[in-house]
Amino acid sequence: MERLIPMNLKIENPPVTLRELCLDKLRNAIITGYFPSGKRLVERTLCEELGVSRSVVREVIRYLEAEGLVEILPNKGPIVSLLDWEIASQIYEIRLLLEQSAVADCTQNLTDQTTQQLKQLLAELEQAFVADDINLIIATSAKLYETIFTTAKHYIAWEVVQRLNGRISRLRAMTMKSTKREVSGYQRIKNMCEAIYLHQDAEKAKQAVAEHIAEAASVAKNILESS
Repeated sequence: MERLIPMNLKIENPPVTLRELCLDKLRNAIITGYFPSGKRLVERTLCEELGVSRSVVREVIRYLEAEGLVEILPNKGPIVSLLDWEIASQIYEIRLLLEQSAVADCTQNLTDQTTQQLKQLLAELEQAFVADDINLIIATSAKLYETIFTTAKHYIAWEVVQRLNGRISRLRAMTMKSTKREVSGYQRIKNMCEAIYLHQDAEKAKQAVAEHIAEAASVAKNILESS
């Protein structure tokens, strides 16, 4: 009998599709405020700006609607979702519950690998803050929180966070424009991480999360209620 030679069928470094590129571009445009709240997203204009077909734009808009970044209005079409304090406050409340639980269990499940990952991501995050690169800050922050949630084995909670991630990133970008947040944002995250891997103190980590989110929420409230 002929012996079958094992094959590796995994596709390494799969190519990024046009839809994915378009999705990233439009998502970032909303998150960073290039397209502000309430902005009407006209298909023809987006096709011209992005250089893609209407079918791609429509598919991307459906994805962004699922992420809560776009809403479809009757007789008007897609607009950038309105972001007010009522919505933002709920997001911060959810973050507080999920993140405090995650950092506590991450501390309990801490490994050398997690420690090294958090240290590396903190170093990358510091550089992103120094460069004032909001896209890199958002991307690196997401990797850092994924490490925490994964180590905590809070897989379902991380799925919830991912579904909210577009709106979380939008709030993060908005609050980072505040001078106060530019100075303290990195330090708050550093305090949280060091409570996990340096002090290995679950309660201290939970307190760091509470302080981090309270500050962000306060800045967001001031911005949203004055706009």
